[in-house]
Amino acid sequence: MKKNKGFIKGALCGALAVLLVAGLVSCGSRLHKASAGKEEVVDSETEQKLEMLQQLIDGSYLGDVDEDALQSGIYKGYINGLADPYSVYYDKEETEQLLETTSGEYSGIGAVLSQNRETGIITILQVYDDSPAQKAGIKDDDILYKVEGEEVTGVDLTEVVSNIKGEEGTEVKMTVLRGDANDEVEVTAVRGKVEAQTVKYEMKDGDVGYIRVSEFDSVTYDQYKAAIEDLESQGMKGLIVDLRNNPGGNLATVCDMLDLMLPEGLIVYTEDKDGNRSEETSDEEHQFKLPMTVLVNGNSASASEIYAGAIQDYGLGEIIGTQTYGKGVVQQLVDLQDGTCLKLTVSQYYTPKGRSINGVGIEPDEIVEYEENKEDPNAEADNQLDKALEVIKGNM
Repeated sequence: MKKNKGFIKGALCGALAVLLVAGLVSCGSRLHKASAGKEEVVDSETEQKLEMLQQLIDGSYLGDVDEDALQSGIYKGYINGLADPYSVYYDKEETEQLLETTSGEYSGIGAVLSQNRETGIITILQVYDDSPAQKAGIKDDDILYKVEGEEVTGVDLTEVVSNIKGEEGTEVKMTVLRGDANDEVEVTAVRGKVEAQTVKYEMKDGDVGYIRVSEFDSVTYDQYKAAIEDLESQGMKGLIVDLRNNPGGNLATVCDMLDLMLPEGLIVYTEDKDGNRSEETSDEEHQFKLPMTVLVNGNSASASEIYAGAIQDYGLGEIIGTQTYGKGVVQQLVDLQDGTCLKLTVSQYYTPKGRSINGVGIEPDEIVEYEENKEDPNAEADNQLDKALEVIKGNM
């Protein structure tokens, strides 16, 4: 049992070192307090219980044992104990795939996923044009049920995405639920190189620019800036930015995008647990001065809410749609120096006027519930977009 005992102590010390950088952590028979007045996180009783569990596994467990997986499980369980849906420990493989995701360029299937915070259900919000997902027959609004035969409802979304991505040319088998009847459809997609198509744009009614932003990745700023410039060259007289079903993404990216829109001033600020404030600001070089509206809904979260909140606070455009998701906390990725990382909630963000939207969301200036075309549900009808166009036209 010496080897197992050393493994357990190493795992515990590793977990503590992640969070208790300023504290004293010992790998002796007892782990010291991280700071005065706080309970010991791990004591000898906890070590003994883990050793007991290890003995039971060694003596009775029927299946094969992956020691690395057990160690990773301790770290994951430790962070899960925070009961924070946004704080996650990532092992080496998950870390590599996570960093790939945030860059906007990866080997995968080319689809945007969103997870309901309460039910854990994962929905496919957008399938990229000419992507492996589209070629496999996956459609917008499909519910992702299984990946490689394993149910994914309630599983951390980043973990699910990591399992879908993989080496170019390899296959991934998925089961989706489709339509009101939740018909099961099995699909097989061949992974390929994908650059996230985070921005789509076109001219509506001849002179109103329309930009749909599906997520905020590293590639999004350049795509957004190019869309603005192209629409301006076509004679755009007003702009609609569609952030419906946009789950958020990179804070730096949305701030760079807002710098193209806002006058000189505050974009967003964050405060950590000690009240330390960090500000992101825009300069005076760029400011969008045409009439604009921003479309949002209950799946517009995080960076989408930063964007909508800033536009609303500066009075640069009307927010139209339904109440946003209400994710007003910021996560920091911490490199743990061994190929793994921790995503940890470290601060809360506030709009330029000091509004905290965590758990509340952004309330639209004009609430418009989405209504399907009852005569033809498959027809291209969008009453929220129609309202945004009406508002733009009235301000032109």
